[in-house]
Amino acid sequence: MIRPMNSKDIGYIQHIAHHTWSDTYANIIPQDIQTAYLNRSFSNAMMMKRMEKTHMLVVECEEGIPVGFLNFTKEDEDGDAEVTSMYILPSHQHLGYGKMLVDYAISMLSSAKQLFVYVDSRNTGGRAFYEKQGFELLDVFEENFEGCPVETAQYVYYLHQPVMA
Repeated sequence: MIRPMNSKDIGYIQHIAHHTWSDTYANIIPQDIQTAYLNRSFSNAMMMKRMEKTHMLVVECEEGIPVGFLNFTKEDEDGDAEVTSMYILPSHQHLGYGKMLVDYAISMLSSAKQLFVYVDSRNTGGRAFYEKQGFELLDVFEENFEGCPVETAQYVYYLHQPVMA
């Protein structure tokens, strides 16, 4: 089941983020940088802010326990929205939860034109997932993440294509 996040989910979301990051970025981003980023980005205060200012969706397994989440921005004046984070526990990946979250998020963006996502270029699993969902690679660029040089892949999913006359 997919539903909006509530404050009772904060501990689950923090666990999912830490566990998934540790699994995904073990040999990509140093552990101390991962920990500092996650502690700041998924603190209780930041989680409350995310729920207030963005869309936070939780996906539950059959037992009703959160096993993943997707956070995305509300569409801006240009019709753009962005997936800011999506994590599924490693034990629950490749079971359709990610696709369910993306499909649900897209259904909420009724008037948006495009949905962006940024993925570390070395996160081959994440990149393959978004490509399978129909996201198109726009650019790959170098940037600084918490003092660590990374290469980021920018993807877009076109929601509502203008009709050409």
